[in-house]
Amino acid sequence: MANREHWGSKMGFVLAAAGSAIGLGNVWKFPYVTGSNGGAAFVFIYLISVVILGLPIMIAELVIGRHTEKDPVGAFKQIAGGTTWEFVGYLGVLSGFFILSFYSVVGGWTIGYIVKSITGSIAGLHDTAQASEIFKQYVANPYLSILYHVLFMASCMYIVIKGIKNGIEKWSKILMPLLFVILIALIVRGITMEGSLEGIIFFLNPDFSKITLNSILSALGQSFFSLSLGMGAMITYGSYLSREDKILHSALWIVLLDTLVAILAGFAIFPSVFAMSLSPQEGPGLIFHVIPAVFARMPLGQFFEVLFFVLLFIAALTSGISLLEVVVAYITDEKGWSRRKAVLVMGSIITLLGIPSALSFGVMGNVTILGNTFFDFMDKLTSNYMLPIGGFFIAICLGWKYGLENTIHELDPDTRFISLKELWAFMIKFVSPFILFVVFFMLIKDDIVALLQKVF
Repeated sequence: MANREHWGSKMGFVLAAAGSAIGLGNVWKFPYVTGSNGGAAFVFIYLISVVILGLPIMIAELVIGRHTEKDPVGAFKQIAGGTTWEFVGYLGVLSGFFILSFYSVVGGWTIGYIVKSITGSIAGLHDTAQASEIFKQYVANPYLSILYHVLFMASCMYIVIKGIKNGIEKWSKILMPLLFVILIALIVRGITMEGSLEGIIFFLNPDFSKITLNSILSALGQSFFSLSLGMGAMITYGSYLSREDKILHSALWIVLLDTLVAILAGFAIFPSVFAMSLSPQEGPGLIFHVIPAVFARMPLGQFFEVLFFVLLFIAALTSGISLLEVVVAYITDEKGWSRRKAVLVMGSIITLLGIPSALSFGVMGNVTILGNTFFDFMDKLTSNYMLPIGGFFIAICLGWKYGLENTIHELDPDTRFISLKELWAFMIKFVSPFILFVVFFMLIKDDIVALLQKVF
């Protein structure tokens, strides 16, 4: 594929791929999961999980992408000889398609809260219960939920339609540095508040008595999902790498930046939460229920509140464009469509599919699939089933079907240390598949038990 577009620079690729990995999982999910699992002890296990699970799969996806220079489906057709293994590629594309449909709903919430912050409609909310009620009323409003969902999708489509260099890479170079600047500003604001030291201690001083099996599984799952693995995003981004780019170095930078943002998000949130004498164990509502109450109590609170939700929007947008690019790359590569047509058609279909998710907190709240709202069903289907299965078969196909001897040369420009390459090969063949199988089983065990109870 001689005319395939490539990244303009190594830095552009790293920032774009890091942007794909850095999403709401880092800024929204990581702090509340950390807060619910003992703080620093969870962070310690999370870092280990990133090294033993996240990094090897990240390298594997980039290797497959650069080796084939194709979208996920085309990549697996090539390395698996056109056999049924191509279903792994289809699973990745479908995962990106499904995830973006409900992810854009949450992305839309961030736009809505930027508007609320600027207009001052959530200023002065000292009570978390009051902030929680306002959030519930907001997401239950069908018109606003759909409007902001559409605006978020339109933002993703605008960037992706511009292509790799002029779209994704160009905007990643703007958005990612801005994300770090805002994070640093929020951290400085938080740690200079009276009472913030307790939050820093909570985040840095591990209490391993709080760690359970579920905490370990959460850390493994968080490390995998946070890095945008198993959904074809890194295969797609890797397919635009030139032969001069170093995969190992790039993967290390992506993982480092992704983890750094998650850690910085903790430093931005926990000192402020503790300084305001609020609970870090609020669960998923930590951002939208607690943060408005935090900013309401601090000097220049409205300014920092706007910054915070802009930060959330940037994190969501950089991940959203990578999810859309997975689908677009498949359509342009396999179906021969122009990029513009692929973005407009597939982006519109994803937007329509997202409407039931947008309405799941209001008028469609009573419509359930297997006991879940449409939003929760899509989330559970992708997070608990499609992504772990995708990651598992990526490792199995590369390690056992195609053979690492056919791809390990992709790491030659990175390192002359054969032991590093052999370590990665060992992790992909044995360690990563085993961990993903265990995580997958633990994630679905409750569903299996429920099914067995119905049958018997």
